[in-house]
Amino acid sequence: MTTDAAAAFAAAFGDTPDGVWAAPGRINLIGEHTDYNEGYVLPAALPHATRVAARRRPDGVVRLYSAQGDGQVTSVVLDGRAPGSVPGWAAYPAGVFWALAEAGHAVGGADLAFSSDVPTGAGLSSSAALECATAIALDELYGLGLDAPGRALIAQRAENAFVGVPCGALDQMASSCCVEGHAFFLDTRTLIGRQVPLDLPAVGLTLLVVDTRVKHDLGDGAYAGLRAGCERAAELLGVPALRDVAAEELAAAEEKLPADLRPLLRHVVTEDQRVLDTVAALDAGDPRALGPILTAGHASLRDDYRISCPETDLAVATANAAGALGARMMGGGFGGSVLALVDSDRLEAVESAVHAAFAEAGYGAPHTFTATPAQGAHRVG
Repeated sequence: MTTDAAAAFAAAFGDTPDGVWAAPGRINLIGEHTDYNEGYVLPAALPHATRVAARRRPDGVVRLYSAQGDGQVTSVVLDGRAPGSVPGWAAYPAGVFWALAEAGHAVGGADLAFSSDVPTGAGLSSSAALECATAIALDELYGLGLDAPGRALIAQRAENAFVGVPCGALDQMASSCCVEGHAFFLDTRTLIGRQVPLDLPAVGLTLLVVDTRVKHDLGDGAYAGLRAGCERAAELLGVPALRDVAAEELAAAEEKLPADLRPLLRHVVTEDQRVLDTVAALDAGDPRALGPILTAGHASLRDDYRISCPETDLAVATANAAGALGARMMGGGFGGSVLALVDSDRLEAVESAVHAAFAEAGYGAPHTFTATPAQGAHRVG
């Protein structure tokens, strides 16, 4: 893939880049829709990554090319570019330039060619990978001296303010900060995190990802509506964010909210507890305990947050029936991927059962692969 990015650069710009950088997609073990509620998350980076071959330009012009795109180079003059002014995929890297300039960093133009094997619209953070690859490339090209969390926050700012998706910090922090062989336990309020060892093959377990191939668009308003509902609930409860409602206070807090906001509160409070329970299980050397936690998380996303869909529900139910220890949907919702914890000797049976169930239901074939925790954003060439 490094070669692919460099080859894409040569095809688009007819020369060699100054370097090649990569930023991964991610899975999220547990902690969905908790990040914008200042709660806890537990992601891990995927081997799937977006790679960017990049070269500085002295004229303030940004030229963007994707090997997976339409074969056209998108040129952006940065001066005067306003949020929402760059259409399509190019808005994500263009937004990083904008966010760096807004933060006072001296960044000029650049030629960037991207190549990615992160599935798009699958809840695996393809947009964050695109942003974080751009951020680390510009950081090193222009000697900005940012650390990994700093680059992640620039990338998040790009997606929030330039692209217009009000996401929390989960995806960008995962893409920037994860370490190979570990999950990243992050408090999204303090942005303090620690690496939690995650060597499941050593204990005969495998993480199976089922990409349902049902695409979602988090810019369509549904995600923003959920976030607004959580913020309204926090306001009515008189707390800074829903993470400030303790599990033992949940029942009393629900009574203070209108009926439509109670399920949102219930999901956030119980999901934060599921993250803490998962970390405790991993610290105690009991990864099999994750199975029921994953399944409970899916039920909460399905019944309280109401962001699952028939395909993700079918994948979860089928995986569990075929012997998975637990499974849940990942990502913003309305499609995307499912994560299942499987005994390694049951992996083939679970995969086969999911494919058969999709065929019987008349759905398109899902894409399945195993997830091994990988390295966050780094230079590769």
